Amino acid sequence: MMEEFFTIHAGLPRQGPGETSDVAWAAEQAGVKPDAAICDAGSGPGGDVGALLRAAPSGHVTAIDMHAPFIDEAKTRFGENPRVTLIAGDMAEISGPFDFIWSAGAAYFLGVEGALTLWRKALAAGGAVAFSEPCLFIDTPSDGAIAMWDGYPRLTNAAGIAEQVAAAGFETIATKPVSDIGWESYYRPIEARVAELRIGADAAMTQALDAEEREIALWRAHRAETGYLLSVVRPL
Repeated sequence: MMEEFFTIHAGLPRQGPGETSDVAWAAEQAGVKPDAAICDAGSGPGGDVGALLRAAPSGHVTAIDMHAPFIDEAKTRFGENPRVTLIAGDMAEISGPFDFIWSAGAAYFLGVEGALTLWRKALAAGGAVAFSEPCLFIDTPSDGAIAMWDGYPRLTNAAGIAEQVAAAGFETIATKPVSDIGWESYYRPIEARVAELRIGADAAMTQALDAEEREIALWRAHRAETGYLLSVVRPL
């Protein structure tokens, strides 16, 4: 269903939940300086690049994503900006040095411990990482809250995420849940796209559209139980 997934998500402003205030908060917690070198790891089409540029008004943002069409989309917005470098590549292989690595919903693909272990070598002295990760907010989540993550094997609570951070040799500086506004900013454009693609959809596309709607419905029904936890961490 990857072809259908990318058809649904092509041209959307974001590829994961979040809002600009998340970036500003994380940058403040990390002590990002005005001239910081920043990496947006798993940047998608660059939905957070503008906020990262504002967090470091004389700094530089390198955005990297494996899906080249997302980088092409980012180039239409930031390709002429001398403070932005856009790379179609593997976020596991970033080299830096970066003062701040931002990853909205993408550490998911490497695992928290795996991502931080790989990114440590790309951090400048005193650098920090901010990432959002699936999280259970209550001790006894419902089946629906767990089902939202479709069998994600590392699904845990805030304490469990902190344990993964510590296992990679990092300390947690601060955490906060990604807000409902951040989720709706992601989901509402998807809902509009789903409605457009329903017309004339074949069986494979219909299945993919149903999966998108199911995820949205599960989050709205169980958002008090689960969501993304945004963590700011630094190597020990």
